[in-house]
Amino acid sequence: MRHGVQAAASVVLMLVMAISVAGQASAMTLEQVRLRGELNCGVSSEAPGFSRPDPGGDWHGLNVDICRAVAAAVLGDATKTRFVPLNETDSVTAILSGDVDLLAMNLEWTLSSDTLIGLNFAGISFYDGQGFMVPVALGVQSAMELNKASVCTEHADADTSSLKIFFGTHGLEYKIIKPSRTRSLIAEIESGKCPVVSGDVSRMAALRLQLSSPERYAILPELISRRPLGPVVRQGDDGWFNIIRWVLFGLFIAEEKGVTSDSIDQAQNREDPEIAALLGLKPGIGKGLGLTDKWLYEMIRQVGNYGEIFDRNLGQGSELHLDRTINAPWNRGGLHYGASLR
Repeated sequence: MRHGVQAAASVVLMLVMAISVAGQASAMTLEQVRLRGELNCGVSSEAPGFSRPDPGGDWHGLNVDICRAVAAAVLGDATKTRFVPLNETDSVTAILSGDVDLLAMNLEWTLSSDTLIGLNFAGISFYDGQGFMVPVALGVQSAMELNKASVCTEHADADTSSLKIFFGTHGLEYKIIKPSRTRSLIAEIESGKCPVVSGDVSRMAALRLQLSSPERYAILPELISRRPLGPVVRQGDDGWFNIIRWVLFGLFIAEEKGVTSDSIDQAQNREDPEIAALLGLKPGIGKGLGLTDKWLYEMIRQVGNYGEIFDRNLGQGSELHLDRTINAPWNRGGLHYGASLR
C-alpha cells in the first residue's frame, strides 16, 4: 500500500471527530484486547508475502506474523488474532475509530502520515524502495549496468522522479516506456515491450509471481529510493505504542542472538542478559509494558524471530524468493536492529 496513508490524508478533515473519539478509546487498548481475548489486526487482503488468505481462509505473510507475534506477547496465544481486510482508504478510519487495534499493511512512514492524521508508526518492519526487475537472459547483475535501458513503471510521477535522479546521478542514459492503456503490465512484460520494469521491490516480487515463467526474471539488488514500511497504531496510547515497538525489537534481537522457535528451549549462553530476557528468565522484563515476563518467549516460540518470519513469507523459503539485502540484521550488513533489552 504505497500511497495509502497519503490518500487517506486528503480526507483528514472528515476524521477530526474520529481522532478525538479514538484518543479516548485508545488509552485502554491493552485492556480492551485482553477483555476481548482477541487482537483485531487490519491487513491488506491481497499482498503476496505480506498478507493474503489461502483457499482455506488461513492468513499468511510477514505482516500477518507480526500481528500474531503481538497476540502471543499480549495474550499468550498467537492464534487469538482476528484479521480485518482493509483497503487504502478505510484503513485510517478503521484504526482511528477503534475498529482495529493495529494496522499491519505496508503503510509508508512519511512526515505527513506521521503527523497529520493521528497515527503513530511503531517501527520499520520492512525496508522497501524502488528497484528494477529484468529478464535473467539479459545477464544484468546490477542497476549500474542499465545504461540505455528502456524502463516501464506503473506509478508515473513518483517512479519517474526517482529514475531521473538515479540515472542522472550516475550519468546513465535511459528511456521511459509508457505501458499500454489497453494491456496489463504483465502482458507488456511478457511481450518484451517492457524489458526493464521499475517499482517498489515488494510490488516487483508480486508481479514476478504473476508471470508465466517467474524464474526467468530477477530483481536487482539496488534500491533507488527509500520507503520504510511498518505497523501503525492510534496516537494517544503510549503504552500500546510501546508494546508494538518492542515486539518488533524483540523479533530483531532474537534473530541477532540466534534464538529461533525451534531452539528457544535449548538456548545456550543464558548468562547473556538479552538471551535471558528472550527466555523469560529476567524478572520484571514485562513490567514496564504491562506484560508477563514470558512475553518475548511466547512470541518467539509460537511465531519465530524476524529472520524466520522473513524467510517463510518473503525469502528463500517462500514463493517470492527475495534476498534479505537491507532487511538483514545489522550484524549481517542490514538495517534491522532492536534497542537493548536492558
